[in-house]
Amino acid sequence: MRSFLKPAAGVTCLFALATAGCSAGSGGTSDAAPAAPERTSSASPSPSASSGTSPSYAPYVSATEASANDAAGSPTTYNLAFVISDGSGCTPKWNGAYAIGDTTVKSRLAALTGSGASLRVSFGGASGKELAATCDSVSELAEAYAAALDAAGATRADFDIEGDELTDSASVALRSQAIAALQRERPDLQVSFTLPVMPSGLDADGVALLQSANKYDVQVSTVNLMTMNYGESYTGDMGGYAIASATAAHTQLKDVFGTEDAAAWKGMALTSMIGVNDIDGETFTLADAAEVRTFAEGKGISWVSMWSTFRDQPCEDDDADRDDALTNCSGVEQDAGAFAEAFSG
Repeated sequence: MRSFLKPAAGVTCLFALATAGCSAGSGGTSDAAPAAPERTSSASPSPSASSGTSPSYAPYVSATEASANDAAGSPTTYNLAFVISDGSGCTPKWNGAYAIGDTTVKSRLAALTGSGASLRVSFGGASGKELAATCDSVSELAEAYAAALDAAGATRADFDIEGDELTDSASVALRSQAIAALQRERPDLQVSFTLPVMPSGLDADGVALLQSANKYDVQVSTVNLMTMNYGESYTGDMGGYAIASATAAHTQLKDVFGTEDAAAWKGMALTSMIGVNDIDGETFTLADAAEVRTFAEGKGISWVSMWSTFRDQPCEDDDADRDDALTNCSGVEQDAGAFAEAFSG
């Protein structure tokens, strides 16, 4: 997904909280699957994990700047975009520019949680360097992730891995080992991986990343599919493409982790890029959002999301600073906050 970096740009124990014995548990509210009876293997979530609960709504928001649409749809969790490297070293920064302990960011995060919503720190994104590409050791990387989580007071971590870093097997392995080490210290840490997907499913690199997590005993709560950016030949029903992507990935997750149908659905999340995309011909409408929400409810998917709250409003043609559909608005006819309402049901 795009980041907020540029103002003009955008499972060993798979589904750990849906699987017996995969995690020590978590207090408070959660948008992940509930615990189930004792597992029989490290990659066998209980088929009863999906209990028909309604998917949570967890939009991506800027960690550094408020949007008037942040609270629309009453989110259960906010995905904070993004923590990345400061450029070349292992120092985590919000968008690569703001110190983890920045007082303005702290005030922003306090406002987000004022309604009772939780925070999920998202590491990576489409711009800048994810920390696994710049940190030199497992311990150093785990410390960097921990510093960001502590600064946000978060027990949820999202790893948005795409582009060159998805194909870098060395950083993939280092990241898996660091997450596993961090979870041994913090058994309540909920982890999601956000990965690109096509209507045909995850690509080989996405599957390899999950296999790496499996290898190093990462406890994964959800696999979040970026149902977007398919390519210029995909100009049809974006809601339909999202459903096809989820259906294909569901089969892959079952195969990789040996899960049953219900647990594989419950271990999935879906994130759409609302409105116009930077791929010609891709426009995700309010009707598409309603279609995805209905599908997620029917399958027992854990949570749904969108990129992003800043864009959940109409463009204003008379204001050049706001008339950028890839950053500040959706580029489609809508009321402010309408996508949030559609995704939240």
